[in-house]
Amino acid sequence: KEFRSEYLTVDDIHQLYIEQSGNPNGIPVVFLHGGPGAGTSEVYRRFFNPELYRIILFDQRGSGKSKPFSSIVNNTTEDLINDIKKIFNHLNINKAIIYGGSWGSTLGLLFAEKFPDLVYSLVLRGIFLCRKSDINWFYQKGADAIYPDYWERFISDIPLGERDNILQAYHNRIHGTDNTKSLKSCKKWAEWEGRCATLLPSKNVIDNYSDCSESLSKIETHYFFNNCFIKENQIIKNINKLTNIKCYIIHGRYDIVCPFSQAYDLHEVYKRSELNIINDAGHSLLEPGITKKVLEIFSNPNALIS
Repeated sequence: KEFRSEYLTVDDIHQLYIEQSGNPNGIPVVFLHGGPGAGTSEVYRRFFNPELYRIILFDQRGSGKSKPFSSIVNNTTEDLINDIKKIFNHLNINKAIIYGGSWGSTLGLLFAEKFPDLVYSLVLRGIFLCRKSDINWFYQKGADAIYPDYWERFISDIPLGERDNILQAYHNRIHGTDNTKSLKSCKKWAEWEGRCATLLPSKNVIDNYSDCSESLSKIETHYFFNNCFIKENQIIKNINKLTNIKCYIIHGRYDIVCPFSQAYDLHEVYKRSELNIINDAGHSLLEPGITKKVLEIFSNPNALIS
């Protein structure tokens, strides 16, 4: 159960929703949600023993309960990294374990590269390195070969002349002036990701994606269209900044949203990383094998803070 929820004003526009649960004197663990734009849910508290951990969930700019909803003004990766630092300061946290999945893994790695002294360890699921090829795989050429039926539905409203850049076509529609068309595109964008996120079809997971479709689609297209506001392969190039930080990588063997090669590439260069391949899983945190591994890692707090 949460013991405190509040809003933190981070600039002239944005207020972030932050909630804390578990043990106020426990080891701080900061949960970084995906998308960008997905927001958090109280389901995510369940991964951490409330007697051991001070669990900090927050909604990134434009996401979840943060205000203004789905705003892309002053919403870049650098803003989000600095917001995490502001949350640390606001909550008087000197050091924390960072958990992040998908886009949360991207943000966790970038935050740790900028502020390594604030991080005990990283627990990262469904690694997303945000390179052009990683974005291209899911939104142009790659995943379409695994799920041609879902892909056909995803691109059905895009004219043939625009299909050589699906991301741009969706960006134009989602951020266009026609609100009806925008919201329809948002739903289809979120549905594509939700349908591809699990090894076996999961209505529950698809519903989770569609529940946040507006913020997810507006913020994801804004970020991906701008290559997530980072330099190409920035995470790998700066990996030497993480030499003192232990990292647990958890990745589904059949992750179609963020293919396993991304976790493999990270592990190859990140000496202090431990690679956990989940052989019967796709992308979602709610995949049983992934859930089990995350719970297992967090059941050993001493390893996470030593």
